[in-house]
Amino acid sequence: MLTAIGMLLLAGCSSAPRAADEPHGDSTKSRQASAPPTAPAAKPKTAQPSKVEEDLVQAHAHYAQGLIYEMDNDEEAALAEFSKASLDDPRNEELVLELTRRFIQRKEPEKAEDILVKASTVPGASCEVFAKLGMVYSRLGKTEPALAASEVAIKRDPRSMAGYRNLFIVNLQRGKPQEAQKALDRAAKMTGTTVEFDLELADHYAALERQAPSLKAAMNPNALAVVNHAAKLNPTNPNLRLKLADEYYRLGDTTNAARTYLQLVDQLATVAPLRDEVRLKLADIYLRGHDRTNATVQLEAIIRDNPGNARVYYLLGSLSVEGRKTAEAADYFEKALMFDENLKEVYYDLAQAQINLDKTTEAIETLDKARAKFQEGFISEFLRGLVDLRTNDFTNALSHFKAAESLAKPEESGPNGYFYFEKGAAEERLGDIEAAEKSFEQSLKLAPDLAETLNYLGYMWAERGVKLEQAHELIQKAVKLEPKSAAYLDSLGWVLYKMHRPQEALPHLQKAIELSPKPDATLYDHLGDIYVALKQTDKAREAWRKSILLEPNDQVKKKIDLGTSAP
Repeated sequence: MLTAIGMLLLAGCSSAPRAADEPHGDSTKSRQASAPPTAPAAKPKTAQPSKVEEDLVQAHAHYAQGLIYEMDNDEEAALAEFSKASLDDPRNEELVLELTRRFIQRKEPEKAEDILVKASTVPGASCEVFAKLGMVYSRLGKTEPALAASEVAIKRDPRSMAGYRNLFIVNLQRGKPQEAQKALDRAAKMTGTTVEFDLELADHYAALERQAPSLKAAMNPNALAVVNHAAKLNPTNPNLRLKLADEYYRLGDTTNAARTYLQLVDQLATVAPLRDEVRLKLADIYLRGHDRTNATVQLEAIIRDNPGNARVYYLLGSLSVEGRKTAEAADYFEKALMFDENLKEVYYDLAQAQINLDKTTEAIETLDKARAKFQEGFISEFLRGLVDLRTNDFTNALSHFKAAESLAKPEESGPNGYFYFEKGAAEERLGDIEAAEKSFEQSLKLAPDLAETLNYLGYMWAERGVKLEQAHELIQKAVKLEPKSAAYLDSLGWVLYKMHRPQEALPHLQKAIELSPKPDATLYDHLGDIYVALKQTDKAREAWRKSILLEPNDQVKKKIDLGTSAP
């Protein structure tokens, strides 16, 4: 089989140089010669051969020998002969550029240098030749010649990205990001550029931002202008439109990004993998904008077309968790594991959902499956402790929490405010108030606005009649964070009662009872105590009777008999 070089030389080694004003394509694209290279015309027998003709004869000879070597799979010898052919006929740019590509691919830029230098001396040598020469100089560490060759490339064709690209790369290599930006800004000022030019330029702006984040503010206006220009050219190629949308998204223009992605969804009706990729990006935009509804629409569309996509089921489950649709989340997580049983994080999210649904048996089964597949760590022990906590096995719960704490690794998501809240709850239920206080304080240190901890610690103090001012402050903060929480309103009323402020406590208890999702014996017990403090004994007995009906309690029964709150 003939190689690319063989095909270039098959019709002859000579090609006429372009005129100086002839347009040139971008060096990033495959170039097609306007016509195959032709062999030199025959001369009358009496004429003496010129130096050019002698060189062409030599070029043909070297090419023929190179082709023989290549057919014998002797690439080294073949390239050596093809290089000699290009040096004998430097006007054959197709051969020069193909050889350059091969040498760069082989990481031998020094072998491309001589043939490019020779080709650059041909009158009218193209932008591509100088751009490749600049790139080769750059790889050889010859900075100044690289910059000079790249400037010539830009002069030969200012609408080709090749020269600007070289200037950008060389200046980054020598640690001059501002100079690299200047090269990109020069390209950005060009008119009449193509979509490909614009999008590659936007890519380089993105690369520079990663290298020099401090330049972002200065670069983004030009980068966005380039992307807007590309959009006005209205590319129909789906890959270019996808790139266009990606650039808008990177630059923070989510409106144009979403619009372009949505257009692509319709355009890619028959290209399912790429369409799913676009829908995922749309979902990401919506999620960052806290639009769970539209994010869910895109993810569910993926599932309709590809019902076996485990990762999307996981994302839908996570969205359901955020929307507090726990049962729905558990269903999505189970489907994710049905299609991919190796998604480690899904086991733990499913177990968490099952715990929240009071399905402790199912949660244990899920954790056992995870333990059989993966090494135990912080999260598995923590969740096992939560199961024990929900089943009132406080001793084992605390044991698992301590094990989780010891297994936590710095590089992983370890103990957070929620963890220390649950640990403190177990310690409080076991009567270790001092340890519980420390855990709750650590919880608030890590998560100052965790309402559960604010309420629990405040109520624990109020129940014991200690640190009442601090308790009041904590519970007030919890209620402010979640003003419709019946539990927090009960705590607020209770701490005010303990502070001998029953008149202020009463409306909080009444509102707690109103907002409680189901009748609660403790709320009515507290309400009765407050009525006693307000000297409204009949209302107190009525509240305690309701408490007894919901949950029999000897202490509350004694209050009814005595008509007063217990000491």
